[in-house]
Amino acid sequence: MQLENKTAVVTGGSSGIGAAIAKKFAGAGAIVHVLDMNQPEIKNDWQSANVFHKCDVSDQANVIAVFNEILADTSVDILVNNAGIAHIGNAATTSESDFDKLYSVNVKGVYNCIHACINAMVKNNGGVILNMASLVASVAVSDRFAYSMTKGAVRAMTFSVAQDFIKYNIRCNCISPARIHTPFVDGFIKKNYPGREKEMFEKLSKAQPIGRMGQPEEVANLALFLCSEEAAFITGSDYPIDGGFLKLNSD
Repeated sequence: MQLENKTAVVTGGSSGIGAAIAKKFAGAGAIVHVLDMNQPEIKNDWQSANVFHKCDVSDQANVIAVFNEILADTSVDILVNNAGIAHIGNAATTSESDFDKLYSVNVKGVYNCIHACINAMVKNNGGVILNMASLVASVAVSDRFAYSMTKGAVRAMTFSVAQDFIKYNIRCNCISPARIHTPFVDGFIKKNYPGREKEMFEKLSKAQPIGRMGQPEEVANLALFLCSEEAAFITGSDYPIDGGFLKLNSD
């Protein structure tokens, strides 16, 4: 699965799943443009094949300016909409400001990036768009009201884009991870369960029937396949990567 001579844009590519995808794509030969509010966490050799752009995906003018800068020099063959934020709360405890913030990043951010490059993909006679959804788009999880709303929207947008642009040789799919062990998970546990970090990590890990959380590199492997020519017959699909959560949970 190679991406030689391909240019990819990965939003939220400075840490966690996004950084793993950027590294994987660069290793497969792509030039990767990382869009994020923060500089990459780890300085290593894979970044020599990547270009960093500070970008707030919720700000359409900012997004369009960054994509215009990229498109002035090259085409965008692959767009990975990975940037997102999380939230804990139900319909009663979620404030309007929290709801609006989740929407602006997780939903509008995906729209902004697709809107900024889809015409260039059409002109280039093809491209691949991969969106990061979540299992909570398909199954109820307690206290994920606003987050679930946003990921359901991402899943729906994926199907719509796939339908509307298949005639232009543009494929669009999404990945729906279960819990993936990223710095966010460690920070969440430390903040909400001080002194019980080990206990809660084990509890959250065992929520997946396979008995552990996924690793960012495992999501990146799936992303590489879906964005490569080996997946040329795949569009309009949602791919759970969940350690058996959707189909094997009996609780």
